[in-house]
Amino acid sequence: MANSAPTPSTDTQVGVYECEITLRFRILEENHVMHNREHLLELLLDAFSYGSDEFIESLAAQVEVAEVSPVSASPLMRRQLIRLQNMGGAK
Repeated sequence: MANSAPTPSTDTQVGVYECEITLRFRILEENHVMHNREHLLELLLDAFSYGSDEFIESLAAQVEVAEVSPVSASPLMRRQLIRLQNMGGAK
């Protein structure tokens, strides 16, 4: 009997990508939270990920992703990329 299920590829490709996310929404929140810039991005992303309800209203979302040269990444990210590529080739 032949198995028709696809087999996972051992040749995993890893790359460096730049991602730009534009989100527009309305949110009900306490004023002092909106002035705490260190916590604001985390709060907004968490609220947006839960979806629209009586406290948040999604207006628009746009995502753009582009693969870039590994040279544009930080040295730390390039080292991690090499590690991941080497792990994929060792299988």
